[in-house]
Amino acid sequence: MLFVSVFMLSLCPLHAQETETLVLIDTDMGKIKVKLFNDTPLHRDNFIKNVKEHRYDGLLFHRVIKQFMIQGGDINSKDAPLDAHLGDGDLDYTIPAEFVYPKYFHKKGALAAPRQPDDINPQKKSDMSQFYIVQGKVYTSGELDTLEMIANQDIKEKAMQKFFYPVRAELRMQKASNKREYQKRLRKINAQVDSMIRATPGHLLFTKEQRKAYTTEGGCHHLDGNYTVYGELIEGFDVLDIIAGQPRDEYDRPKKDIRIIQLTIEN
Repeated sequence: MLFVSVFMLSLCPLHAQETETLVLIDTDMGKIKVKLFNDTPLHRDNFIKNVKEHRYDGLLFHRVIKQFMIQGGDINSKDAPLDAHLGDGDLDYTIPAEFVYPKYFHKKGALAAPRQPDDINPQKKSDMSQFYIVQGKVYTSGELDTLEMIANQDIKEKAMQKFFYPVRAELRMQKASNKREYQKRLRKINAQVDSMIRATPGHLLFTKEQRKAYTTEGGCHHLDGNYTVYGELIEGFDVLDIIAGQPRDEYDRPKKDIRIIQLTIEN
């Protein structure tokens, strides 16, 4: 515990940083450049620390899934034989989640931290050598509507029972006698239902930014709010696509090693 406490203190930023840190990820399939977010300072500083200590140099992208993501940073991957199962190697500490959602979400190019499952990690703390970069898929607006409807159907039903069903017969009569007043009252009820959905934990309502990104660039909406996004890719989307599309084995490890040559801080 003393080790973890001392380490965590070393990650606490001494002052606010204005310029966002850029990191070049040089792989044997091309170069990727990422930007680290300043409002996730623990994750930012940990990533910078790992880069400066050359922890990533020579490691592999050990897990790649097309239309999902590419993952690297397993400390056991550097000299691993091709038949080795990877993904369990990490540093012996975690960092508290820094969810800045919905500002940061899992659009294509998002840089984020994997973690242990909720049953053993209910606080969603991040594992701090491994990282992943989202490729994802492109959704239609209709698909996003359907996802919202499915996720919110139980909440909406409770809201309808509270605000709509008790006055349904009265509204039906009002619709026939005074359509203008009916429309006004219906808008109020819809606003009450929407407000209850938004106030209920576990609801799903995509922001305009999410809808734009998910219907143009793509992403992985189901990861939002569950894993810390602490940066984003700004160059090398073609390299991301190439790596994500590589043939892989039953454990999602590429059949041919994809090596991280070096990570370099550019500013």
